[in-house]
Amino acid sequence: MRKTIRRAFWLAMLLGSTATAARPLPAPADAPTAGSAQGDVSITIYNNDVALVQDVRPLTLANGRVRQDFPDVSAAIRPETVSLTVPDAAIVEQNFDYDLLSPSSLMEKAVGETITLVRTNPATGAETRDRAKVLAVNGGVVIEVNGHVEVLRDDGLPVRAIFDRVPDALRARPTLSVMLASTRAGSRPATLSYLSRGLGWSADYVALFDDKSGTVDVQGWVTLKNSSGTTFGNARTLLVAGEVGSTDDDGNGDYIRRPPRRMTTTQPGTESATREQLGDFYLYPLAARTTIADKQTKQVSFLDAKGVAASAGYRFENAWLGSSDEPRSAQSVLRFSNSGAAGLGDALPAGVVRVYVRDARGQPQFTGENRIEHTPQGSTIALPTGDAFDVKVQPTTVSRTRLGDGRWRTAVRYMLTNARARAVTVELLQGGLDWADVRVVADSAKGQRRDAGTLAWQVPVLANGSATVTATFDTRY
Repeated sequence: MRKTIRRAFWLAMLLGSTATAARPLPAPADAPTAGSAQGDVSITIYNNDVALVQDVRPLTLANGRVRQDFPDVSAAIRPETVSLTVPDAAIVEQNFDYDLLSPSSLMEKAVGETITLVRTNPATGAETRDRAKVLAVNGGVVIEVNGHVEVLRDDGLPVRAIFDRVPDALRARPTLSVMLASTRAGSRPATLSYLSRGLGWSADYVALFDDKSGTVDVQGWVTLKNSSGTTFGNARTLLVAGEVGSTDDDGNGDYIRRPPRRMTTTQPGTESATREQLGDFYLYPLAARTTIADKQTKQVSFLDAKGVAASAGYRFENAWLGSSDEPRSAQSVLRFSNSGAAGLGDALPAGVVRVYVRDARGQPQFTGENRIEHTPQGSTIALPTGDAFDVKVQPTTVSRTRLGDGRWRTAVRYMLTNARARAVTVELLQGGLDWADVRVVADSAKGQRRDAGTLAWQVPVLANGSATVTATFDTRY
């Protein structure tokens, strides 16, 4: 907290005016030239706040031991992952300098040094200059000036601090310093590779559903986010869909999403996608080089599928022994497949699908959203988008009878109603059947086991009508 207050104090005091020296500031020995010092940059970005940066830069080295600086590396670099390949040269030592030049860092590094304070009289505009020794920077700045000790205050009076030089320890840009043992003099390419935090991507989908034609148009967008502290210019960018294993838990990724109200269900597909793979992950290369600026969010289209076969339906899942005094809404569900035959034909990276439907005037209107996980090609997706207004289900535990020896018989009734002007089909699910030895004694609609814990019925309900399903279960525990 104190550090935050201290930095805010000096930013407020010093950024209001330009800190110029009494004489021209000598440039640091490693001052970069105008523009970025990066070379040919390639970035591979994963889903879990991990990115691989590969930067090929031309170097001119002397023979023997030489120090080489690499400005404009990621400020969120993981230094222990750095790999540098230079023909006819070996790495002796490497350092990552991340203490960046700023008003507050200048003052902190000036402890024990003498600076010039310029004060301006608000009434007359006259300036006075005093040489002051910085004694401490702890929650405030303590200086010795004109034979007495003074505490600088952020009281709104115009004041500037002028420094004679830039400390060697401060860098204008994040810099990796490497000591090389070169066996010859001359120019050669150097390939710098490292892992970085602060670069991430996610997928988002826009789905325009047409109920009359039974199709959906799906457009996929990649959203890139850069909070690494560094801009990567004109970079080849490759996105990897999948969670790679990593022991680094120091990240500050900001891709937190609220959990969905209703879970999307997926029947995994078995089609092989034509998309390039890296081990067990799918690759999504951007078609052209792009600049990923620091503190920027960028969107790029990666999928545009028209006329994908789709249907709208309803789903209701009841918990074990779930009873309701009033009818509850069924979920509105959009069902489609990413198989080649359905018209989509691609593996889908995890992301949020936002569904739109055209109204009577032909305008697309938002009807709900939900998240899909990494989905192999050929999968069938049931995407809940909200609660149905006109389709209701009331589950009731009719009776529960003890049969002895730890056995119970439970009778359940499900009343389904449909206020729509057309017939609907509701996927009715009874969950919680895997907690004990649960067996279906009888059911009026002849359901099918979805899995060990779920019994499913496909229940047709007439327009402006109702339907009833009953089931009896035996349990032993």
